[in-house]
Amino acid sequence: MLPFTVEFKTGSPVSEQLIYAVKKAVISGHLRTGDKFPSVRTLSQELRINPNTAHKVIAALINQGLLEVKPGIGTIVGEKTTATPKQRSELLGEDVEHLVVEAKKLRLKVGDVTRAVEQHWNKLS
Repeated sequence: MLPFTVEFKTGSPVSEQLIYAVKKAVISGHLRTGDKFPSVRTLSQELRINPNTAHKVIAALINQGLLEVKPGIGTIVGEKTTATPKQRSELLGEDVEHLVVEAKKLRLKVGDVTRAVEQHWNKLS
């Protein structure tokens, strides 16, 4: 079982979607510094993706400092896992885009959308 979730969508490269899912898991705290990360083989088997794609994803995450390779241990979540508020809000990109598109279809104004978001926010607080 993978320590993060990903729902593949058409129109975007699998590697980018997977990198996004891992970043989201790290930034949200589902994956923490020192947590063991799945191997290329495990990723490719669990997600039914090409091993080369899994390798590309892990290499990219290592280059970004989110993962580290520890001899004798394997790949783990790195120490560079604290995210700025800007980085965390960027993870909402697709969801925000969907909200804006739906609001425009309904001919809502920005203030109406902001109030609706605030109301939902307060319900969950």
